[in-house]
Amino acid sequence: MASSLDDDEILNDDYYSLLNVRREATQDELKVAYRRLCMLYHPDKHRDPELKRQAEQLFNLVHEAYEVLREPQARAIYDIYGKRGLDVDGWEVVERKRTPSEIREEYERLQKEREERRLQQRTNPKGTISVGIDATDVFDQYEEDYEDVGTGGVPHIEINKMHISQSIEAPLTTKDTAILSGSLSTHNGNGGGTINLALRRVTSTKGWGEVELGAGDTHGPLLAMKIFRNLTPRFFVTGQCGLQLSSRGVRPGFTTMLARHLDKNTMGYLQWRWGVQSSMNTSIVRDTKSSHFTFAMQLGVPHTFMMMSYQYKFQDEDQTKIKGSVKSGFFGTVIEYGAERKISRHSVLGATVSVGVPQGVSLKIKLNRASQTYLFPIHLTDQLLPSAVFYATVGPLVFYLAIQQLIIRPYVRAQKEQDLEIKQESSASNIAKKKQEAESAIMLMQESVRRIIETEESKMGLIILNAWYGKFVTDNSRKHERAKVIDVSVPLQCLVKDSKLILTETTKSGLPGFYDPCVAEEKSLKVLYQFRGVMHQVLSGDTEPLRIPKQSHRIDADT
Repeated sequence: MASSLDDDEILNDDYYSLLNVRREATQDELKVAYRRLCMLYHPDKHRDPELKRQAEQLFNLVHEAYEVLREPQARAIYDIYGKRGLDVDGWEVVERKRTPSEIREEYERLQKEREERRLQQRTNPKGTISVGIDATDVFDQYEEDYEDVGTGGVPHIEINKMHISQSIEAPLTTKDTAILSGSLSTHNGNGGGTINLALRRVTSTKGWGEVELGAGDTHGPLLAMKIFRNLTPRFFVTGQCGLQLSSRGVRPGFTTMLARHLDKNTMGYLQWRWGVQSSMNTSIVRDTKSSHFTFAMQLGVPHTFMMMSYQYKFQDEDQTKIKGSVKSGFFGTVIEYGAERKISRHSVLGATVSVGVPQGVSLKIKLNRASQTYLFPIHLTDQLLPSAVFYATVGPLVFYLAIQQLIIRPYVRAQKEQDLEIKQESSASNIAKKKQEAESAIMLMQESVRRIIETEESKMGLIILNAWYGKFVTDNSRKHERAKVIDVSVPLQCLVKDSKLILTETTKSGLPGFYDPCVAEEKSLKVLYQFRGVMHQVLSGDTEPLRIPKQSHRIDADT
């Protein structure tokens, strides 16, 4: 059963962690954990007024956790949305006699209705800006005798084309969406623009239809219609027909595509286009977690070609990808290779080198920032010059490494530190409250821990000597950082039963006597314990399950 608890939810209450039970815990397991904590925190066991008050608070918290998890309907909501899900508007109308799966469906329906209302109040802007640069004069300069006087030998670099496009989506109803788009283009001083309005309707769970109207000063008015339809779970078809009005008359066009899932990761496509540039195209696309492969063939006028491309995806934090492709046809042959990498939370930077005959050598820089795309195609030479290929390959790499070290990494590090500081400041009051609850719990545990230690010592059982929880700094490169840990020896000893300590996979910050000393930072639990007179030590991740004692934790006497 998956959980969606986030840092804010954990700061409030993680009921599974509080009871120290796994998320698949049965009713019997919940009852055993509840009874054990009730014996520890029951107010009637304490005569001191202050201890009695603290015990009552913790007892009520444990009781609240048990009441939620013991009721299947409430537990189903908590497992998906956390504690705040139990307080959401509309939850009170859900019939308590329904099964957990029905409760989930009903709750998700209420969530969907709220999401649809928010959806109707926002748009989905997308845009592309492309700036074409002609840098052929850098590599294809005339000999010095033929150069114009006064240039001083400085290469002439110019912007010879630009393209700007933008679109927004406006949901009209839950099934209808209006899409407004426009574009402006210029090339060597000549240009034009278009504007399009499309209305899309979702006709069923299997398909949708769209009507598009367009106008522009380069192609004339446009009337088009598109449809999409799932024929089977593995097979779908799309169709598009249009009428383009121009000074040369009406130019009809029709495109249809058939697609089929060949297996879990592979799609096959067959496309036929009729009109000004008629063609037939077939392609196979295989996309997995680590790679993306495409093979395509097209027969058409004027473009006939064969293309194959491969992309490898590194499984790193920056989502690095390297790619290469070969395309050959009546127009010639083009080889492309490049890479892209995530440089911030919302930005991806990529570079592609294109080498072909007769196209020459080009470099394309691409930056994706949220829903906006910025393209900078740079044409370097019309010939296959090794120097152009070398600088197109090495130049962006050196530039990226310099920018990465001087700008990107310092900026990202500063952003993370700022976000962490904001999160810690916003949760400071809650942390103080949790710290006070943990200290109160430890005071209430003292008598029970004393009895547990006496019992364990009598049979040379499990004794927790020292235990720390929080952020440990072990990397030499992070010596400037300060460790943030708390002593949890008493709470862990209190959880020992029959010379065993079992912690589930939930975060340990919710355990009785624990709290989070470093919100939004990586945490671990370090335990030094004695079993049968032998010293043991273990370091466990925050959400890793832990069972002690274990032979692998034993500290070798020779070390």
